[in-house]
Amino acid sequence: MSGSATSCEECLLIHPSCAWCAEEDFGRVGTLFSRCDLSQNLIYRGCEAQFIEHPRSVSSILKNTPLSSKSSGSTQHDVIQIQPQKISLSLRPGDPTTFEVQVRPVEDYPVDLYYLMDLSLSMKDDLDTIRNLGTKLAEEMKKLTSNFRLGFGTFVDKNMSPFSYTAPKYQENPCNGYKPFPKCIPSFGFRNLLSLTDKVDRFNEEVQKQMVSRNRDAPEGGFDAILQAAVCKERIGWRKEAYHLLVFATDDVPHLALDGKLAGLVQPHDGQCHLNDKNEYSASTKMDYPSLALLGEKLAESNIFLIFAVTKRHYVLYKNFTALIPGTTVEILDQSSKNIIQLIVTAYNNIRSKVELSVWDHPEDLSLAFTAICQDGQPLPGLRKCADLKIGDTVSFNVSIDAQNCPPQGTQKSFTIKPVGFKDRLEVVVDYRCSCGCTRLTQANSSRCSSVGIYACGTCRCEPGYRGAHCECGEGEVGTANLAACREADGKQVCSGRGECTCNQCWCFESEFGKIYGTFCECDDFSCARHKGILCSGERCMAGHGDCHCGECKCHAGYIGDNCDCSTETAACVSEDGRMCSGRGSCVCGRCQCTEPGAFGDTCEKCPTCPDACATKRECIECHLFNTGKFTDNDTCQRMCKDEIIIKESLNSDDPSTVLCLYKTENDCVMKFTYSEHASGQSVLTALKEPECAAAPDAATVLLAVVGSILLVGIMLLAIWKLVITIHDRREFANFQSARSRARYEMASNPLYKQPISTQPVETVFQMHGKSYNGGVH
Repeated sequence: MSGSATSCEECLLIHPSCAWCAEEDFGRVGTLFSRCDLSQNLIYRGCEAQFIEHPRSVSSILKNTPLSSKSSGSTQHDVIQIQPQKISLSLRPGDPTTFEVQVRPVEDYPVDLYYLMDLSLSMKDDLDTIRNLGTKLAEEMKKLTSNFRLGFGTFVDKNMSPFSYTAPKYQENPCNGYKPFPKCIPSFGFRNLLSLTDKVDRFNEEVQKQMVSRNRDAPEGGFDAILQAAVCKERIGWRKEAYHLLVFATDDVPHLALDGKLAGLVQPHDGQCHLNDKNEYSASTKMDYPSLALLGEKLAESNIFLIFAVTKRHYVLYKNFTALIPGTTVEILDQSSKNIIQLIVTAYNNIRSKVELSVWDHPEDLSLAFTAICQDGQPLPGLRKCADLKIGDTVSFNVSIDAQNCPPQGTQKSFTIKPVGFKDRLEVVVDYRCSCGCTRLTQANSSRCSSVGIYACGTCRCEPGYRGAHCECGEGEVGTANLAACREADGKQVCSGRGECTCNQCWCFESEFGKIYGTFCECDDFSCARHKGILCSGERCMAGHGDCHCGECKCHAGYIGDNCDCSTETAACVSEDGRMCSGRGSCVCGRCQCTEPGAFGDTCEKCPTCPDACATKRECIECHLFNTGKFTDNDTCQRMCKDEIIIKESLNSDDPSTVLCLYKTENDCVMKFTYSEHASGQSVLTALKEPECAAAPDAATVLLAVVGSILLVGIMLLAIWKLVITIHDRREFANFQSARSRARYEMASNPLYKQPISTQPVETVFQMHGKSYNGGVH
């Protein structure tokens, strides 16, 4: 790995495990390349440990004040929520070092809450609702903090066409001629009506004075107002030692950057404060609306948590904004703002239950990796956030930092790590360990180099025209007495045919393909395996995967294979739910190879035909559409659910490429959605607007149905009984008839039976009865 290094500095750049032996008499005479090797190899070959140059990356803590457990006093200057506060790093490229950061949100921390309200005409009912908001909100917030301040500001939109009514008759009253509400005030960009104060009664007084306005288009100029509330720190009154909450209440969508071009505003927003003496935004009609990026930057600089309080109709849009603006959350605002107090308390508790680290002024040549260790103590690689915390919980983050290259000597850089929305921060100062300590003992024209060379770190760098381990030979002097010293073996070419023998030592030729080196010029850095035409999957100067050393690719840390094309890194294989390849494949060379039939995607996350497909997508439907389920936390929902969601009144499940999913909701309704993969590779979820709920049955109908069922069953049983009896009787009657017929037959054919015969005359018979037919006697 180290044969190409001719100086200590070159050796250190090859690999973080390489070390240099600065001992003068180390190795064979005339050999410059054996000094760079692994430390254990150098010691084994006779280099004393005191001469080994092997700098490592180190860290030292410069400020380490313990964490506070509770807010103390009114100034809060002594409250510490992050530890340590300052750290120094000395980095050797390729040798990462790790340090720990602890964060603890303290109890009873001061809160500054600024209520920013949309005063467009559609918010009239909301304005009536919040007229006593200050007192009620202060009562609720006192349960969470003893140090609470409240402020109030309003906005509508830019007072210019096409955003507002600008005709002369609308100048003083934009509602002129509007029958439902004939009187309102002109449009304006933003007004700071009440700077942050602990006198909450003044909030109620200011709200009582306000009237709504009327603008022409549906979108509002709220982002102008948010930016001014963030950057005008002194005018608004944000305290350094407090949580900053900015509640943004509206019932419509906002204007974004470039919308101002519709009114001829081509100047981008400069991100500065433009409040005049009347506390009104004076540049409303001069500059465009701010972009999301600018908004997020300024909110972060002022440590402001932005709470979107919006109606359900625009919930999805503002939730998408939260993924682009750090430290924001969104809550659903009821009609007329009836739930505004509970909304603010819920949002505050949600904010206090999360800790997320952000990096400021990150140098491009430094790579950072975070591992979160939350309250369960389990390391979560790649995450810089912990959720579901209680006040007073301590969480830690392991931060690994690595330098990619060596800047000019003496370069020092710095960056900052801070929890989102906190004033506390960790300052990180970085310098680079790219030089060897032995270079401080460099000697020019040293006697060790025959007074014609520079002695540094055990080797001589000869002046032009001189060669040899001690610059003892001139160019062209060939040791004819012992050319065998320049042959690798008998019969082989002198210096492998790629150099010349001078002073019994091979001096290798230069090559346009790379560097030739080695005791016998037997090695080079260009005769290695290639991947896609690139040597060892990229040269070191191109930040590739390995270096070519003597015909063999020596892979950098994190890569293996003959041409270093196989990455051992598995971070790219971890799906959003934290599983390797979504549990549907294995990670090979840094990429997922899906083994589950039907699974595909970078992390095998797409699988419409997998048994768990519907269960996975169900969580996304619930969190995006109904703000329920396991992914209710806004950041989790945005991170885990990036699919396109289409809402329809009815679903078409005839498409063979879609999977119909159904599940039962908490209200015993049935939610239906389809899951398919678009040709672009994006997952598409098509869901019903609302779950299908069966109507509750009528009591009378149920009673009649039960009674009717009983009667019907009874009649059927009677009919069956009657049928059985009838069949039985007919069968018995048939048996009787058959027996009777047999009896008659037997009597007629009995040979022993004779007809009775009378022996008396008929007359005698009648006389015996006192009757005579002849005499007419009766």
